[in-house]
Amino acid sequence: MIVKKLKLAALAATVALAGCATGSAPSKAPPPKKGPYIGIDGGLASRASAFEAFTRKATAIDASFSGPGQIAERLRTAAGYEPKELEAGMIAYAALAAMQEPAFVAGVRAKGRDVSRRLATDPAAALDLPGGQAAAQRANAALARRGEALADAGARVKKTSYSIQHQAWSRARLTNGPQRLAAVKQAAGYRPEAADRARLTAAISEGGRRGGPSPVVARGVALAALTVLGQDAAARPLLSEFKSGQCLRTAKLNYHQCLAAAGTHYEDIYCLGVHAMRDPGQCVVDATKPAKTMRRASLD
Repeated sequence: MIVKKLKLAALAATVALAGCATGSAPSKAPPPKKGPYIGIDGGLASRASAFEAFTRKATAIDASFSGPGQIAERLRTAAGYEPKELEAGMIAYAALAAMQEPAFVAGVRAKGRDVSRRLATDPAAALDLPGGQAAAQRANAALARRGEALADAGARVKKTSYSIQHQAWSRARLTNGPQRLAAVKQAAGYRPEAADRARLTAAISEGGRRGGPSPVVARGVALAALTVLGQDAAARPLLSEFKSGQCLRTAKLNYHQCLAAAGTHYEDIYCLGVHAMRDPGQCVVDATKPAKTMRRASLD
């Protein structure tokens, strides 16, 4: 970073000297700022922010622990989602990523509202729109990047649950089981922060392409198309996908059951790493994988 700043400073000095020498050299236009191709839609942003905030905060959980207080705090951090809210947020996040594909946005606008009814009932049809496949690859990459990071962070915490057992405090018996579990349940759900929109915009702007369509990705692409067309009401049913929703609900249930059964601090760390981090992260990764049979319908 320092080297980069020095290079930029040297370039600026060179340009300034050249301007003094000629007295008439026109100034160059500043380079375009990196950012989303299309503005972050307000309705989608409120849902997508729940997904971005949870995955960001949970992924940032440190795998090292110095005492029970740290464990309790991180148990609550990793509990910060409702399965239905995260399911809708995941699809909205995929939609915002798809909307960063210029050819797709142009193709949707060219087709117009005639495609709205079909997309609401057959999301996979959005993949046949101009730029639809590229939009799906953007959505896939955006979700996979988040899911993989969270699952990997969870794996590191799980590893700590074994290595930390040589510290006596980690083997101590828990004395506040019911209160601890109640605090975790109360921590569920998205709590907006002022900087969340900027964080969401930065995350969506990371770009990248990989994979392709899956039921969740197809819903994200169809949701993006309907949003571009201003068909918000028709888009609402697309904010749910049964298999992924079930996966997230199971992860949350297993987290609560694990904490209810835990008797020591290191077991709490295990519950955190496996069921609060790795499992929902893997749910997101699995949501990017294509179904064994995925019907494709043409919009022509």
